[in-house]
Amino acid sequence: QVQLTESGGGSVQAGQSLRLSCAASIYAFTDYSMGWFRQAPGKEREGVASIDSGGGTTYLDSVKGRFTISKDSAGNTLYLQMDSLKPEDTAVYYCAADPSRWLGANALLPKEYKYWGQGTQVTVSS
Repeated sequence: QVQLTESGGGSVQAGQSLRLSCAASIYAFTDYSMGWFRQAPGKEREGVASIDSGGGTTYLDSVKGRFTISKDSAGNTLYLQMDSLKPEDTAVYYCAADPSRWLGANALLPKEYKYWGQGTQVTVSS
């Protein structure tokens, strides 16, 4: 059974940083595509960043240059380093996993991911 547990959310001022972590209980973690998604109140869930089994990454345009996704295969942990945070980054952030090694152009689509965490709140004030 796959379990994903996010941590690291919180409240910060604009311009500050946060690092989100996702502890994954996944056999063959390195074979999975992993992603970070977010959902703000009244909005649809959107893909923020993804990383495939080979380490290839994809980012939402609005976070490019500010967010970095990475994974620690030895520790089965996914990370999202978020720098230069803006108020519009405020949302619940979710970790997701799919047993597909590579999702290509669909890497930021929520419907492509089979497993989800419970989410962690990120609030950025101006």
